[in-house]
Amino acid sequence: MTSPWTASLFAIFVWWFSTGAILVAVRRADRQNNHAVTVIAGVPLLIIGLWAVMSTLADASVLGAYMGFLGALAVWAWIELAFLAGVVTGPMRNDCLPGLSGKDRFNRAFATVAYHELLLTAGLLGLVLLSQGAPNRMAMATYLVLFLARIFAKLNLFFGVPRINTEFLPDRLIHLKTYFRRGPVTLAFPAAITALTALLAVCAERLWTAGSDATVVGFALLTALAALALLEHWLMVVPLPDAKLWRWMLPAPKTMPKEER
Repeated sequence: MTSPWTASLFAIFVWWFSTGAILVAVRRADRQNNHAVTVIAGVPLLIIGLWAVMSTLADASVLGAYMGFLGALAVWAWIELAFLAGVVTGPMRNDCLPGLSGKDRFNRAFATVAYHELLLTAGLLGLVLLSQGAPNRMAMATYLVLFLARIFAKLNLFFGVPRINTEFLPDRLIHLKTYFRRGPVTLAFPAAITALTALLAVCAERLWTAGSDATVVGFALLTALAALALLEHWLMVVPLPDAKLWRWMLPAPKTMPKEER
């Protein structure tokens, strides 16, 4: 498990599996209309994630790097589950008003996800405070990569990108479609690509110069995660069928779209 290739493949698999698991849980919650129960049932995941983070802060070993990575992903996954299940979203749950633009559109769009953003930010601040002076800051670094990628992705969906996949958008978040803008890229896209490419380059450089097994594993995990974040943004403009990665594992939606009936 000390090989950078093994660590990278591990990160890719966990990213794919955890994303699929969340989508499955939310799709079943839509079918059974038990969204709050689904989020509550996921609380053990949050507790395990917090335990993994706390117990590895002083562990600068290879195992500590993997556990810190998994702990951060577990915390992030529960927050995403709460959002996608429609439990922790924002005060605005209505469609965007026709013709709304500029600051008014942005404020209304932010209100649809405000509570979620605050919870994500609180999680990041908590990890930053916990990790101060700690030998193992893998959990904080992992969460930070996810946080930056998510902020850039939301901004691009708001300002506009050519490709927007709404196939997996849950029933309780269907109104978010009206806040997305499909069209030519804006300055938000090159800004995101530049920042994520720089992040990937930094992680890769640190991986190349790593001097211990734990450091190799840690930066291999972060490099893979940063590469996935960059790939997800390029898929907003490159027409590749990325939805096929998870479509096969999901239960049928409660109501089928017209084109599939």
